[in-house]
Amino acid sequence: MPLIKCSEDMLPSWSEVDFIDVLLLKEGEVRSFISTSEREMYFVGDGICKMIINRKITYAQRGHVFKVESLNSTVKIKAETECAIIVIGGHWEGLKGTHGLFTLKNSDAPRNIGDPVDYPRDTDFDNHYHDCDEYWIIYQGSCLAVSEGKQYEATVGDCIVTKMGEHHDIPEVYEEIHAVWFESSMKGLMREGHLWVHTHGDPSPE
Repeated sequence: MPLIKCSEDMLPSWSEVDFIDVLLLKEGEVRSFISTSEREMYFVGDGICKMIINRKITYAQRGHVFKVESLNSTVKIKAETECAIIVIGGHWEGLKGTHGLFTLKNSDAPRNIGDPVDYPRDTDFDNHYHDCDEYWIIYQGSCLAVSEGKQYEATVGDCIVTKMGEHHDIPEVYEEIHAVWFESSMKGLMREGHLWVHTHGDPSPE
């Protein structure tokens, strides 16, 4: 089940992520939470907001990431402008992969430096795998994503979940996407970054 609807669908049983929420807040809107997972991360995808975590106040904008690593922590978000907030909760372990925001649109010179594919491409992206599970959460735009050998049309509120060692790719963008990438615990050979069979060899067993 590589594609899920955030806030609606259950994540796979093997996933270290318990839940994912995409919050699109209007100016002045306030949301309050009590943390329910061992670890939670709050990504500011767009806009300006006030984050209040256990009474500590921080003004945040696109690119800021907040970590909450204790149960029953209090989190309050006030949108100073329209905001996109992506929340990920789970039980990943100490050595975790990377995370952040990315944007992607179609390219005038599409190419794939990763492993060969048999489908057309309009983006400058690569078909790759990881030594960890990876999650792409779309909070703006839409695209064609490929994960674990299947193609999916992904849009706002969707998450493409790819298990360690499985290839994934974004060969076509319908409307420029803004998304979060999130990698959970490193496993196997624990190599960082995009991995390709032609360079790094076959995926290592977990």
